[in-house]
Amino acid sequence: MVETTVQLLCPECTKDWQTEPGELPTSTEMFHCPNCHASRRTAEFMRTDRDLQTLKQLG
Repeated sequence: MVETTVQLLCPECTKDWQTEPGELPTSTEMFHCPNCHASRRTAEFMRTDRDLQTLKQLG
């Protein structure tokens, strides 16, 4: 089985990382950057539109 990940980028501190979509809240829920603790909708942390679509489909 192929592991699917999404890429994230914090809009405040620019930390970038990747994780599995199932480990994240839905795109409209609040998410907190593990680096600077900025709080925004999860969708705002998605690096690309494709990552956002993956989150919506598999998250």
